Amino acid sequence: MGFRNTGILEFQKPKTIRIMKTLFDSFNNKKIMIVGDIMLDVYMEGKVERISPEAPVPIVSVTEKFSRLGGAANVAQNICALGAEAVLCSVIGIDDNAKELLSILKANNMPTHGIIDSTDRITTSKVRVIGNKAQMLRIDTEDTFDLTEEEQSKLLDRIVHIIENEIIDGIILQDYNKGVLTETLIKEVISIANKNNIPTAVDPKKNNFLAYKNVSIFKPNLKELKEGLGINIDRKDINSILNAIDILQDNLSCRYIMTTLSEDGVMIKDYKESVYHHIPAHLRKIADVSGAGDTVLSVAMLCLVSGQNAYNIAALSNLAGGLVCEELGAVPINKEKLFEETKKIYKEDTL
Repeated sequence: MGFRNTGILEFQKPKTIRIMKTLFDSFNNKKIMIVGDIMLDVYMEGKVERISPEAPVPIVSVTEKFSRLGGAANVAQNICALGAEAVLCSVIGIDDNAKELLSILKANNMPTHGIIDSTDRITTSKVRVIGNKAQMLRIDTEDTFDLTEEEQSKLLDRIVHIIENEIIDGIILQDYNKGVLTETLIKEVISIANKNNIPTAVDPKKNNFLAYKNVSIFKPNLKELKEGLGINIDRKDINSILNAIDILQDNLSCRYIMTTLSEDGVMIKDYKESVYHHIPAHLRKIADVSGAGDTVLSVAMLCLVSGQNAYNIAALSNLAGGLVCEELGAVPINKEKLFEETKKIYKEDTL
């Protein structure tokens, strides 16, 4: 069956902006489970005024240090920022980074009952050193080996318990290749979700790229698509991208494949409706791309479970991803700002 492209390069306009207001309000009634690698993002900011006498490296005089939620925890934070409830399921260590991460979650009224601790792992942290407003160094502390069978069993039991006792509208699998999303856990979670008619969305990484079969939304970026399939793709040739997406679909059997293309926007293909859309990026002053993919997937999932079509899933996600790139570090989307930007795109003045 051939695919058609609407040829539209701006938002499909609903009858009134009131429809979009209703959509944004509907996010407030949703509960999304996020399964994956969580981490603590630490930022050390300061000034650079001299070079070290010990080695040819700049000295950063730190003026501010702060921590933020990273990885799957940033996805959960985005879900909450959009008004929905997030249930985070992961494995962390028993260490100071874990304490700080849990403290931030609790301070933001985010539940922690889906998080398992382990004596065999450390909590992933990424320390970014920023001098004169430019990132100069990143220090990662992490374990990247797969969960043990015992850890995997405990996490799966916790996931099943939550699904059986709470109303979960969607499940996001956020993979950073840190060992939480093993091939076995991936298959089990997707199977459980499908048996319970719960939509699933995936942000993949290379290790288990082709393990995410039969999900609702699969969202690689172009680099991940190339590496995951082991093929060359011409980013300027739309047919080259579409052919790669079709090869991926032959392996995964998804409903939607949504590929982020950096400055070239987003491509989404709906394999049920036999339609694809290329959404161009909006002109932005980019400060930091960290966490943009987390925001894109969060918005896509909430649009999906709110009954939106492929175009609006991709268009709203693309808009949100661009907005967070204007901020330094991984920050959640501002719902009001997203809505105001949406109104501009729709060119409607009143509700």
